[in-house]
Amino acid sequence: MTNTDYRLLIGGEKVEAAGGYDVINPATETLVGTAPDASVEQAQAACEAAREAFDSWSRTSMAERCALLAKVADVIDAHVDELTPIVQAETGATARVAKPLQVAQAGARFRRYSQVESNLVPLPPATMPSTPLAPGGIIGAVEHRAPVGVVAALAAYNFPVTNMAGKMAPALAMGNTLVVKPPVQDPLGVIRMCELFEEAGFPPGVVNVVSASTVEAAEAITTSPEVDMISFTGSTGVGCRIAEVAGKQMKRLLLELGGKGAAIVFDDADLANVIANVSSTWTFHSGQICTSPTRVVAQRGVYDELVGKLTGMAGYLKVGDPLEKDTVIGPVITGTHRDRVEGLIASATAEGATLATGGARPDLDTGFYVAPTLVVDATNAMTIAREEVFGPVITVIPFDTEDEAIAIANDSPYGLYDYVFSGDSARAMAVAKLLRAGNVGINTLQRNHEAAFGGFKYSGVGRDGGSWGLHAYSEMQSIMWRG
Repeated sequence: MTNTDYRLLIGGEKVEAAGGYDVINPATETLVGTAPDASVEQAQAACEAAREAFDSWSRTSMAERCALLAKVADVIDAHVDELTPIVQAETGATARVAKPLQVAQAGARFRRYSQVESNLVPLPPATMPSTPLAPGGIIGAVEHRAPVGVVAALAAYNFPVTNMAGKMAPALAMGNTLVVKPPVQDPLGVIRMCELFEEAGFPPGVVNVVSASTVEAAEAITTSPEVDMISFTGSTGVGCRIAEVAGKQMKRLLLELGGKGAAIVFDDADLANVIANVSSTWTFHSGQICTSPTRVVAQRGVYDELVGKLTGMAGYLKVGDPLEKDTVIGPVITGTHRDRVEGLIASATAEGATLATGGARPDLDTGFYVAPTLVVDATNAMTIAREEVFGPVITVIPFDTEDEAIAIANDSPYGLYDYVFSGDSARAMAVAKLLRAGNVGINTLQRNHEAAFGGFKYSGVGRDGGSWGLHAYSEMQSIMWRG
């Protein structure tokens, strides 16, 4: 699958980068392809190309823009069988994740935002008295959702193509132009997806793609005076740095950052349902999901049974080659990240927790694998309960009272996605409202993609998803008139 012909896309032209770097398959540790490594000057050129294209694109009607997004969705669907092996190789995703979620969802997101929604939000007229400022009368008003301008879109490595599509589609629908910065670890699928925009008939310069391995090139984008907004998904540390540099230029921000999801399990919960959902921290992309229920806060009446069932389940989960259909847990993204996950597991036992299962590196010749690990006898003060692991590791913490469970769940610097499992739906709803998280699932991990998505605290700034995504990539302009 080695391909050395991936290029930058700047102003409608495929441009050879200043350099290149290797993209490694995390399952085999072999070369997937050579990614273009842009220079600072090339990153700046992409921002300038996006600025040059903005005036014409923003004046294009939303109906025309959405029609092009529908064509992008069709083209991506037509290239699913080409894109999927690339993305699977560079992410290490298992077969059960790669095709339905790594690529197919990208087409679905472009199709969702191909639906035309009015940029005008009407408001009821107001009767205003005369003042020294102006004569009174009936004052009409409308909110106009105007494009922000040039948007820098930086996606996460766990679902690079789907995550990027979720940024690009609403931004383009609203009339913004883009500088796309794929994740360093797995940029190839994003580069190829963006090449397909030409086939869909997009004007040059509306979508520009800059892959780079250096902080300097990335910051050339985020600090560029040509960039009006930064949309980033990734680690909280990087997000804080982006906010720091962007704040000096008053750039608009949409930041979806880390998570440390708490799953509160009450004594009356359906344990079979709890196991099916909580175990996704192991079985869904090796736990490399910011919404994973990594902290299980279990009431003492079910604590032992829950731990026993999870321990038993872990022994049946196949860790290995993601190309094999019966593999459940593939690799984590890099050797460096595996070392980090293993270090956090070691910190758990050093701080007094117990490993009910896992902790030892799987006996595989190649690949960056971590065995499904269950940390028990834990407290919320432990490092394993406070830092985002981003790997197949579940930590179980006991509680006695409802107030204690809420306090444990909220005692975190993160607040992205929490969960409540209980047979009493009214109680679960009441508890959900007290959780300091942007999203709460009651008895399910299933998402509603029309719901606003984003986090409290260090889990981010802003909301996207559904029509909220259109709000995220627009400026609200109030227009008033006297009747």
